[in-house]
Amino acid sequence: MHGRNGHASTSGVKTISDMTVIESDEGCAVQLSQFFRTLQPVRIPVDVTASRSGNAQLRETVVVEFCGREHAIFRSTLPVEYNDDVQLRAHESAGQLDARVVAVQYHEGVKAVAVRFQSGPCHWVTTT
Repeated sequence: MHGRNGHASTSGVKTISDMTVIESDEGCAVQLSQFFRTLQPVRIPVDVTASRSGNAQLRETVVVEFCGREHAIFRSTLPVEYNDDVQLRAHESAGQLDARVVAVQYHEGVKAVAVRFQSGPCHWVTTT
């Protein structure tokens, strides 16, 4: 039996062209969030600062896409890797959260970063 796209399908099995594809720029954060099941989808603009050797600091404005009391996930172009320390400051909050990179997911040229908060539980998201 042939579907509307010309690909064969038997017993209701969907061919690859019948599947929904996640946009690549969002896909890496979604894929990484699968390893952190307690995180909630959010949209929180934050400034991320990564320290480099010497006094150099790199800063980027990102959107936290998944967050919980202990972890957050965002897409970034900063040159951060596993075990790097970063600071996050939400635009609506005066407080800064210290965090450590615990995972990085690359997908089609985009990088998602998961961090664990080092300075105590995150108050951006209230979990029940």
